[in-house]
Amino acid sequence: MSKRNILLVEDNPDDVALTLRALKKNNIANEVIIAKDGVEALDYLFGEGAYASRDASQIPAVILLDLKLPKVDGLEVLERLRKDERTKLAPVVILTSSKEEQDLVRSYKLGANSYIRKPVDFIQFSEAVRQLGLYWLVLNEPVP
Repeated sequence: MSKRNILLVEDNPDDVALTLRALKKNNIANEVIIAKDGVEALDYLFGEGAYASRDASQIPAVILLDLKLPKVDGLEVLERLRKDERTKLAPVVILTSSKEEQDLVRSYKLGANSYIRKPVDFIQFSEAVRQLGLYWLVLNEPVP
């Protein structure tokens, strides 16, 4: 069985580069698909738009979802994922710089599996990504 990919939903190019660097530094070799906004993420997950030829039954090993996104925000993406039979059990980790308590509470109410505030420091961020990768890609038993 091939390794399942990671879907990174992030509009900030610096945060994308930082996340990719942290994954590589921690030897996480899963392919990373990058969606720059909520619409692109939903198109990827449901095999629509530019991703119409993609097999939408292949759910990522984990979805790293920022909240503050253009077009469709992260909370709406999460809500739509949880309402659809195909994606309602997909592991979703909110990876955000938001310090708003309402974002944290709403994320969990909508079915997020985890909520991580992005550390500002690269060493802390890299460690957070290492632990995230270890848990979601190695230890966690995915839904078959």
